Amino acid sequence: MSLRHRIQKYRQYRQNLHELRLCTDRNLADLGIARTDIRRIAWAACN
Repeated sequence: MSLRHRIQKYRQYRQNLHELRLCTDRNLADLGIARTDIRRIAWAACN
C-alpha cells in the first residue's frame, strides 16, 4: 500500500470519527452503535 493511499485512508478515518462523535447518544442508539464502538466502526468504514 502506498504512502498516499495510507494518508487518504487515515484522513477518511478521521472524518468518519468526527462525524460519528458529533452524533447524540440517541442518534447512535437508533443506528445500533454504542459510543464505545465509534473508533472501530470509523476504521471499518475505510476498508
